Amino acid sequence: MSKLLVSPSPHIHSKDSTRSLMLDVVIALIPAVICSVLFYGWQELLVLGVSVASCVLLEWAITKYLLKTPSTVGDLSAVITGILLALNLPYTTPWWVVFAGAVVAIGVAKMTFGGIGQNIWNPALVGRVFLLVSFPTYMTSWSAPKGLFGADAVSGATPLGAIQEGLMRGSTVQELTSAYDYRDMLFANLGGSAGEVCALALLAGFVYLCCRKVVKPWITLSIFGTVALTSLVFWGIDPARFTDPLFNLLTGGLVLGACFMATDYVTSPMSVKGGIVFGIGIGFLTMMIRYFGSYPEGVSFAILIMNSVVPLLNMWFKQKKFGRK
Repeated sequence: MSKLLVSPSPHIHSKDSTRSLMLDVVIALIPAVICSVLFYGWQELLVLGVSVASCVLLEWAITKYLLKTPSTVGDLSAVITGILLALNLPYTTPWWVVFAGAVVAIGVAKMTFGGIGQNIWNPALVGRVFLLVSFPTYMTSWSAPKGLFGADAVSGATPLGAIQEGLMRGSTVQELTSAYDYRDMLFANLGGSAGEVCALALLAGFVYLCCRKVVKPWITLSIFGTVALTSLVFWGIDPARFTDPLFNLLTGGLVLGACFMATDYVTSPMSVKGGIVFGIGIGFLTMMIRYFGSYPEGVSFAILIMNSVVPLLNMWFKQKKFGRK
């Protein structure tokens, strides 16, 4: 008996680690990153570089000089925050605005709560919303994709913004949406943040995460289903005022938010039922903000609001204990 060793749990180990999971997310984002640079040019590469470098350096400095704990930059979570923040910004965003967003994302939304695993809200979205409120001119200056070696881009509103402005002038949805092609929305958006440029690239990354079992599709599918159903109801009631389901699914930051930010382990519910309710809430709030709010886009606000509800969802919908039927 003296040869037996008693050690604390867990006794069953997995090959997965925080770094391996984060690395899979980075790999899944590569198609979207490549498309954003191809469509928006070298200036988008600068935004990505500043965002990622700022997030990594800030997290390293905070852990070393403020928290005085071992550095956590090796888990790649700061890299993902930097990529997601950059994909939520216009490619014309000045470097100092990008840096300010990184300070809020890492310094306020993440490290203030103790770092990875302890933050309440998605750090990249907190940074994005902070910039939207603080620097609305830079955050709403959209340009159509110009290509890596293309000519100067033409400034203009995003499809969601154009619809909102047109409705205020008395135009109908049919007149406004006739200028847009759904194929363009799927393969190359007509303007917006870098993460909106190619829905197909984001969906390919999401499929990769599902195949690697990094994320489960329930949250994302419940968001898509709720957006489609809600917009179908309103569109059926008044098609001259409300946009159709396919338009709402392919425009704005819905695909990026549903696939990569709503599914964040830390800020989403642990149980399947809780995740479905979480996704339904995000989808419904997104459509209410789009249809009746002052902002044409509502994904960021909807995710952050539902992030705040996650502790209640974890309390109401408890995950089955390991080994229980």
